[in-house]
Amino acid sequence: MSTNTALAISVGVLGAVATWLFLGPLGGALAIWAAFIAWGCFFHCGGKEHGLQSAILCNAAGAVIAGITLIVATKTGLADKLGLPIWAAICVGIGVAAMVLLANIPLFATIPAQVYGFASVVAYTLMTTDGAANLTAASMANPVIVIILSMIVGAVFGYVSEKVAGMLAGMGSHAHHAKA
Repeated sequence: MSTNTALAISVGVLGAVATWLFLGPLGGALAIWAAFIAWGCFFHCGGKEHGLQSAILCNAAGAVIAGITLIVATKTGLADKLGLPIWAAICVGIGVAAMVLLANIPLFATIPAQVYGFASVVAYTLMTTDGAANLTAASMANPVIVIILSMIVGAVFGYVSEKVAGMLAGMGSHAHHAKA
């Protein structure tokens, strides 16, 4: 079996399992779409153990920076003085610069993975009516917590799908050699 076919089977089956898990037993507490972003990020980061580490650490770093950015943008009162579009733009500019600077530390060097975490927190916060109010909550109401947990699960699913695909491709390879 080709590696691509094995990966298609693995990702397809595990994608169905992840969707069932997120929408069923987890009761919608986590964001399936953020998990799929992290799953793709795992492969973007090169896969294997390094890709898993990079996806999780960089997604989480971007998520935390987004949370800080959103807190500063919404809770400092400067949005009232400068206007939200101007103040939010300044805050996002500083947050994005912080992510790029953080990439000087090798563990956080994958800037796109940080951006995925940042964008996911902002999106989730904007999708919920009280997301910004919960940015400091120590609960599953906090968009940063939901996104980090969702992305960790997604990256782990990426890792597992890579391993399963490798096994499937290897089984096809052994069977092919046995017939030859």
